[in-house]
This record gives sequence, C-alpha cells and structure tokens, in this order.
Amino acid sequence: MEDNERLTDAAGRDAAPAAPGLTRRELLRAGVMGGAALATAAGALTLPRPAAGNVVVGGGPLGAHGSHESMMAVGELRPGGFDPAAFLADFDGGTVSRLPSGQTLREYEIVAMEREIEVAPGVFFPAWTYNGQVPGPTIRCTEGDRLRVNFLNGSSHPHTIHFHGIHPAGMDGSFEIVPPGGRFLYEFDAEPFGLHLYHCHAVPLKRHIHKGLYGVFIIDPPGGRPAAQELVMVMNGFDTNLDGENEVYAVNTVAHHYQKHPIPVRLGELVRVYLVNLTEFDLINSLHLHGNLFRCYRTGTDLERYEYTDTVMLCQGERSVLEFSFKYPGKYMFHAHQSEFAELGWTGVFDVREGPHA
Repeated sequence: MEDNERLTDAAGRDAAPAAPGLTRRELLRAGVMGGAALATAAGALTLPRPAAGNVVVGGGPLGAHGSHESMMAVGELRPGGFDPAAFLADFDGGTVSRLPSGQTLREYEIVAMEREIEVAPGVFFPAWTYNGQVPGPTIRCTEGDRLRVNFLNGSSHPHTIHFHGIHPAGMDGSFEIVPPGGRFLYEFDAEPFGLHLYHCHAVPLKRHIHKGLYGVFIIDPPGGRPAAQELVMVMNGFDTNLDGENEVYAVNTVAHHYQKHPIPVRLGELVRVYLVNLTEFDLINSLHLHGNLFRCYRTGTDLERYEYTDTVMLCQGERSVLEFSFKYPGKYMFHAHQSEFAELGWTGVFDVREGPHA
C-alpha cells in the first residue's frame, strides 16, 4: 500500500485534487467535516429574559451555524468497516484455560497489517493496524493472570508490541523487533491492576503510533470494580496530508461519530469510561463533560483516591478511569477542551434516558 492519504466523497469518488493538501486551519475555515464557524459578530442587544429552556432571538431566526448540530460529518461510513459504537464495549478476554498451578491462562492472537480505514464519512487513511482495526482490540484480564500474546507481523514494516505495566525485560517490545513475516510470543503475568495500553515501539515511534498501532490493555482488580456501563474511549488524531499535524481528531477514530450517533446512557446508572490518550503531534488532549462531574482515577491503579472534576488533560500514553452518573435526562456533550480538536471531530453526546437501554 502506498503511504499516501487520499480523500474521497461519501460515494467513494476521488475528491478534488486540492482536498488532500488542506491544512487543519483551512479545514476549519472551509467548514470541511461539517464543522461550521461558531463565532458570531458581537452586537449590543437588549433582549427580554427568557423562561427556563426557551430561546429569545433578536434580529431574526437563529441559523444552523449557531447550533452544535452543524459540527457533524456529512454522510455515513461505508458498510462493513470499523464500528465505533460496537468498539465502546468490545472487550477481548482471550482464550481462557488453566495452568497446572491453577493460574488462569489467557491467550491472544494479534496480527499487524496494513489497511485503509475510514476516519470520517468518505475520508480514508492508510493505517498500520493490529487485527485490522484502529484502535486495536481491547485486551482485558485480571491481575495475576498469565498472558500469552502470539504476535504475527503480517505487514511490510518491522513492528513490535510494547505493553505498559510490569513484565520481564525480554517481554518489553522495545528491542525485540519483529521483521515482516516474523512472529514473537509475549508471555508475562498481568500486573498491576489498572488501565494500561499497548503500542508498537519500533522507530520512528511517532510514525508507528500515528499510523494506528495501539490499543487498550485493562487489568481488572482481583475483586473487580462496581457494576457499571463500561465504555472504552481512545483519543486519537490523523494527519491526512502528511504535514506533521492532525487534520482529523476523534475518540475511537471516526470524527464526530458519537455526536451524530449519541451514546445511550440510563438515568442514574453508573458509567465508567476507560479513557486513553494516543494522539500524536499534539502535546496534550482532554475530555470535558457537560452538565456533570466525574470521579477521575488516574491510571486506574487506586480504587479509593480520585479527583472530582469535569475536565481531565492527558499527555500521550496517560490514561484515567472516569466514573459518573447523570441526575437529569437529556443530551449532554463531551468533547476535547482544545476547541480546535472539538471542531475537527473530537466531540460526542451522551443521550441520558429513563428506563432500560434502547
């Protein structure tokens, strides 16, 4: 596969030749991806005080560009590809058996491969993937389990898997480079409990991570965590014109997906978000939750100490477990509190409902 990104329209046709060269600033100005300008000219208006929930508009009706609904990607993803909604709660527990000692053994198969992925409707990116998807599968186990990860490098570049956490030096994935067609068996005991990640550690690091070789690694505490609706969110970005900065931002790869397809949440139910930052080219990323606050457990390695806030900032490789429940029904935004990231795709909505999940 050529390492050149291309843009197409929602029908799969090649876009205008100038499209791949657009910078993110030009995308914002042009409203590409459906992100309209949010600023309006300031004026000295005297408006009557509205009743709660009502909007009083002076000087004419409020246009579409005054609503966050204009910040959505146009069109739908091609069928049969990566499904961000399914990824949220897709946990891979591996093939489970018992060792003679009684220890739980979990075995996983991970293949590195090159694959074109869709990062917004009609916008494609030639990714390097684990098991054909970005992010890779969410590996889940319990502290003390023995893990065996059979890695096959099915791509045309050397790759590895580096797991965050505690393991022997020979299982680190930083020096044991696997050539194209090669194999490597990672085997170690899962520790400590918490929210971790894995990614390729071949050089140049920024290229291998930005191209998509990363995933979430959850080690549950031996007694588990309280019952909750659990969601995995990986903050990432994509440089679609090879200029060294991202033109598309998202959680779980597809720009504006959870704004266009809100995540259903039950009123009063505990929600647990496993939030990991794997954005390349930007020093920090963040999540801000509207109309609520969350308990933020940094790295998820402590079940008691937390920060109570509505915004968390993470460097690349940092992660946090967020827990919250909603007091009132309705639709609540969550997004990066870097406004440019939000307008270029990193924004979503929780749809809080009474009764069972839809």
